[in-house]
Amino acid sequence: MTRYAVGDLQGCYHELRSLLARLKFSSDRDRLWLVGDLVNRGPASLEVLRFVRALGENAVVVLGNHDLHLLAVAHGKRRKRKSDTLDEILAAPDRDALLTWLQSRPLAHLEGGDLMVHAGLVPQWTAGQALLLAREVETVLRDDPDTLLAGMYADEPHCWSEQLVGLERLRFVINVLTRVRMCSAEGEIDLKMKGKPPQGVTAFRPWFELAARRSSDHRIVFGHWSALGLVLRARLVGLDSGCVWGGALTALELDTDAPTPVAVPCSGYQAIEGD
Repeated sequence: MTRYAVGDLQGCYHELRSLLARLKFSSDRDRLWLVGDLVNRGPASLEVLRFVRALGENAVVVLGNHDLHLLAVAHGKRRKRKSDTLDEILAAPDRDALLTWLQSRPLAHLEGGDLMVHAGLVPQWTAGQALLLAREVETVLRDDPDTLLAGMYADEPHCWSEQLVGLERLRFVINVLTRVRMCSAEGEIDLKMKGKPPQGVTAFRPWFELAARRSSDHRIVFGHWSALGLVLRARLVGLDSGCVWGGALTALELDTDAPTPVAVPCSGYQAIEGD
């Protein structure tokens, strides 16, 4: 069995199949770790969902911000955006089965020394704490999805506190696990910055560069930040290489000492980078 982690798909089904062919991926033996944002902006989100769901336990998926957006639209809690490419899913005969499956995916996956999330962590969280906080969100997403999906669209609160409760706590966890890029040492998040990290002295740094980060004893596998491209550092794997924007779709074998990334070029279905 080989574990392959793959970056943000965003509906790029044909690129996914090309990448898996290059990897010689075996759907009954190997496992695919997908860092979230399976859908949206690309042309074939429906095919992506059908294919990944059919892999069963051989696909490990965490939810990204675009996946949650699809669920919010499907539940009538958010309007579609002009850039959304979700109509095929919403009109599909197997829509309910696909959305139920997607809604049951986690926001974080911890396995041995590896933690997979879509976006990032605040420095106060250990890998284990991030997993527990993700489970809080997943429980409400399962039991009361309308309340959660209606209330998750805001940038507040700005800073982590153990005293956060209710929807504010859940929203902060969602924003960190599926949207964060920049963070301060105190756990304050900046959700506005979407390009490359700013130069010069600033209180906000890429979340993984903060020296006191308590999750640094685990390898973190993430996506979401296409402007960074591939990130390979000690105990850090960033895999969003901007497939939907004309970059590449990248995979990395997780169970080798010196992994070599494998990538396939993408056509570029969007002209500029977005959230």
